[in-house]
Amino acid sequence: MSKRGFPGMGGFGGMNINQLMKEAKKMQADMEKSQAELAEKEFEATAGGGAVSVKVSGAKEIKEIKIQKDVVDPDDVEMLEDLILGCVNEALRKVDSATSAEFGKYNIPGMM
Repeated sequence: MSKRGFPGMGGFGGMNINQLMKEAKKMQADMEKSQAELAEKEFEATAGGGAVSVKVSGAKEIKEIKIQKDVVDPDDVEMLEDLILGCVNEALRKVDSATSAEFGKYNIPGMM
């Protein structure tokens, strides 16, 4: 076998294995940088016309929940729970969307 690659594969499309490894390491470094930058971003969602707002990090950690006093009704706790739940889920969907957009550019099969 030749030292230039595998027979019949044209050396990975003309690219030698060292070049392929170099490109893979660069892509890994770029992805790690993107992941760290995304984790630092904050995403916000509101529900009930702004009665409830939630901020989450790109790492999906809840950073803040704000509830306006007039939405707190001891006789309708379920409504407040639904507003919070919907708000948190929307904020997390925003993180997922940003993650897909960021990592979609790498075009790695099976990654997303």
